[in-house]
Amino acid sequence: MSEGLEDFEMRVRFEEADPQGVVFFGNYFTYQDETLYEYLREIGYPNERLQSEGWDVHVVHAEMDFKGSARFEDTISNSLTVTEIGESSITVEYSVRSSESGDLLASGEVVYVAVDADGHPTSVSSEFRAAVRDYQGEPSDVFSGK
Repeated sequence: MSEGLEDFEMRVRFEEADPQGVVFFGNYFTYQDETLYEYLREIGYPNERLQSEGWDVHVVHAEMDFKGSARFEDTISNSLTVTEIGESSITVEYSVRSSESGDLLASGEVVYVAVDADGHPTSVSSEFRAAVRDYQGEPSDVFSGK
C-alpha cells in the first residue's frame, strides 16, 4: 500500500460490540467510512467542499478480509490509501490494526463512484486528483482517469 492516511485512531464504543464484547464485523465498514472522511479532510476535501463543487461519492463495491477482532474499549488504528482514480471511480485500500499490539484486524478495498447532485455518475475533478497526488506523492499516470 502506498502512503495515504496512516494511524487514524478511534476507540471501540459499547454499541459496536456484540454481547461477548467483540466488534460486530459490519462495523469495520463504518470504521472504513469514517477513515475515508478523515482522509478527505486531510487532503483539503472535506464533505462540505465536495457538496459545494456539486458532487459526492457512493459505494459501488466493498470487500473486507478479517484477521482478528477488536473488543469494546480497544483503540484501533486505521489506514487508507487511494490506489486508483478512474474517470468517475475512486478505489481505496483500507486496513485496521490494534493500536496496542499492531496486529492486523481487517483489510479491504472499497470502490466509490463520483455522482452529481442528482445521483448520476460524473467525472472526478482534476482538483481532487491533484489533492490526492499532492498528499500521497503518487505519479500522475495513476490518476489519469484512463
